[in-house]
Amino acid sequence: MASSATSMTTLASEMCSQISSVFSRTSSRPPVLDVVVDEIAITATAKGRIFVHGVGREGLMLKALCMRLAHLGLSAHCVGDVNAPPISSSSDLLLASAGPGGFSTVDAICGVARSNGARVLVLTAQPDSGSAAKLATAIGYIPAQTMADDQGPAPPEESRPLLPMGSLYEGAMFVLFEMVVFRLGEVLGESPAAVRSRHTNLE
Repeated sequence: MASSATSMTTLASEMCSQISSVFSRTSSRPPVLDVVVDEIAITATAKGRIFVHGVGREGLMLKALCMRLAHLGLSAHCVGDVNAPPISSSSDLLLASAGPGGFSTVDAICGVARSNGARVLVLTAQPDSGSAAKLATAIGYIPAQTMADDQGPAPPEESRPLLPMGSLYEGAMFVLFEMVVFRLGEVLGESPAAVRSRHTNLE
């Protein structure tokens, strides 16, 4: 039992360390936390709507963020939900993720948002070469491994990656969004009690 607990603690520590390292990498681009908070704050000030879209596990991370944005009192919606309103002006923001650079569906949704005058913030690990970034009005760079660059030489079994495929990028998204929510709470002046009061009671 003791060795199992130690193993679990070690795995958790090493995985968290890998995710943390994503945010300590130097880049000429502005910090992704600042970019996301600024874009959402601009939308909140303009009383615009926020829409989120991603595929696979990236989409799940964005849905979690969307929930917290609603708890902050913002008009936040997941693309594809039956009650999602239209995106219609520069006051509105589409927050999309394309870790590997682009997905046909994400690119298409970004194109629709731009054609309707909305701002588009794309989160990606491929800001210079990705197709989604070309449709963005703002880019949030998350310098983490995705399925665009996870197929190097096969490592021996004992050194297989702790966070395979796009897991590092997706884990970084979760942590990033928790930082975004914390910072937005300060920027918007939302108390923990006010945020909690907006949580559903239909559970």
